[in-house]
Amino acid sequence: MTHRVRVEALAELVTLPPGEARHLRVLRLRPGDLVRVFNRQGRQAEATVERVHDFGALLRLGAEVNATPETPTPVTLAVALLKGDKLADVVRASTELGVARVQLLTTRHADVPDIGAQKLERLRRVAAEASKQSRRAVVPEVLAPIPLKELQAVGEGAGGQGFVAHVGSSARLTELLDWSGSVTLVSGPEGGFSDEEVALLTSRGYHAVTLGRRVLRAETAPLALLGAIAATGV
Repeated sequence: MTHRVRVEALAELVTLPPGEARHLRVLRLRPGDLVRVFNRQGRQAEATVERVHDFGALLRLGAEVNATPETPTPVTLAVALLKGDKLADVVRASTELGVARVQLLTTRHADVPDIGAQKLERLRRVAAEASKQSRRAVVPEVLAPIPLKELQAVGEGAGGQGFVAHVGSSARLTELLDWSGSVTLVSGPEGGFSDEEVALLTSRGYHAVTLGRRVLRAETAPLALLGAIAATGV
């Protein structure tokens, strides 16, 4: 399997920083070996290793290659803050399932009130590694937490579609999804959204949708939303 390397930009010669170059040394790649590089915006290309040393590596780029197809329009996952490693698990799996960005939310029943800069940076590293593993050429953005009330409206006049997982709804995401614009999926904390929060979202154009008859854990619900989209084959 060709090793994949994330770069900031595609150019004839690309210098890798020590962190990325370390993977080449671990794999014992040498000058002349082939790798594949990708940037964060969906472009990727073949490349030849020119030099590997303790402080970095030099690659010479070849022809661009087609990247793995993305969803017809960008998908944002807006997810409430979760405790422990649950957020990392959600970011990793949602990256594999094709999200373009993850917007963290603070909500009334959120498991934690906020996260620090170090944890946010770790989540971004998780997204980058998941993109590499899943052979995507796009690294999703992981955005700092905002209050739920600041989440952008969707629908007529605002563009795009929005869906919120809500126990008691009978509407199905796949029956409403039409890819007419960007898609935002909203998933709550372990204690769920309050009635006021759900009312706020629906007033801003979000459709309340069912995830089935079972009550799902907070780290499972967002992946069920994304899985429903992935199952359509787009």
